[in-house]
Amino acid sequence: MDQFDTTHDELQVGGLPLSLLAERVGQTPFYAYDRSLIAARVAGVRQVLPQGVHLHYAIKANPMPALVGFMRPLVDGMDVASAGELKLALDAGAIGFAGPGKRDAELRQAVAAGVLLHVESARELEVLAASAQALGRPARVALRINPDFELRGAGMHMGGGPKPFGIDAEQVPAMLRAMARDGLAFEGFHIYPGSQNLRGNVIAESLHRSVELVLRLVHDAPAPVRYVNLGGGWGIPYVAGERRLDLAPVADALAQVQAALGRALPEAQMVLELGRYLVGEAGIYVARVIDRKVSRGQVFLVTDGGMHQHLAASGNFGQVIRRNYPVVIGNRLQAAERESATVVGPLCTPLDVLAERMELAVAQPGDLVVVLQSGAYGATASPQAFLGHPPCAEVLV
Repeated sequence: MDQFDTTHDELQVGGLPLSLLAERVGQTPFYAYDRSLIAARVAGVRQVLPQGVHLHYAIKANPMPALVGFMRPLVDGMDVASAGELKLALDAGAIGFAGPGKRDAELRQAVAAGVLLHVESARELEVLAASAQALGRPARVALRINPDFELRGAGMHMGGGPKPFGIDAEQVPAMLRAMARDGLAFEGFHIYPGSQNLRGNVIAESLHRSVELVLRLVHDAPAPVRYVNLGGGWGIPYVAGERRLDLAPVADALAQVQAALGRALPEAQMVLELGRYLVGEAGIYVARVIDRKVSRGQVFLVTDGGMHQHLAASGNFGQVIRRNYPVVIGNRLQAAERESATVVGPLCTPLDVLAERMELAVAQPGDLVVVLQSGAYGATASPQAFLGHPPCAEVLV
């Protein structure tokens, strides 16, 4: 919440009081993303990155077209995970296309577009070879590796052990040797062990181990390595007790691994891909209280938004034990009178909870409930068609 101006009674977003922003949007619920906060976060990351390391935006975190357009001049490239995201990113410069279930048509489209494919299976290589031959142009390839280690403390593990993501590290040498086929232009490697990690020392360790793995595998590469994507996984705090990521050990590790790559692979471009870390704290979700009721002593604030539009805040997007996101009554920040309240949506299911027994300013119908930390994995990560309610709006301010 300290990202936003909270010195007034109303939350300020993009320089606008929340109630005025709601009028400008013309409806609730809505997501709002503050472009000044996004730009400041990208600038902060640039200060940590060694000179020459490229920063990519992972579109899956938030693919709102206006936001993607705003990000284009701020970053060095885009990472996509579908043909739909590829269309958004095609005029954004460098593009990497990852994902374990790329359809044949998507692979062919990526070859035609000249983007770099993060290959995750032998089947993908076969399809790419055929597409390259049919289209008369090379398929640009980087192998995504499922490493032989896990990223400790990650919110989601995407590497180490049996995984649908990438190619097991022990299978990579044989696959590299088999890549001496027409139409496949090998460029490098992609390693993404996990996401939503708040431990800088663990991310640093992962960077070192990832580069060590790349340097072991490079001996079987069919061409000089020109690209090494070390993923991201930088997390943001969502719930009480979580501490912000300490970037100091990450910065040290980045400098060290860049130096190691520079010595061993002088042609390689080192890339980091970040999504949530760049946009997650710059967004809010806003819903209006439509009813206030008391059931056996518990206050319920019923809003016009809910889990169908913000699945993550409801706890149904990966939480094992539900914990509250930061929530405030956005037009009563300075109110002295407070109470324990549960914020629910309009859906006919007990899962539709945005905040459970939180201390909030006393709210009435018409007040605005704000879920903070909502800039990533919000609208497009939620089942908005569930129970036939209308979709929410999204604005960049």
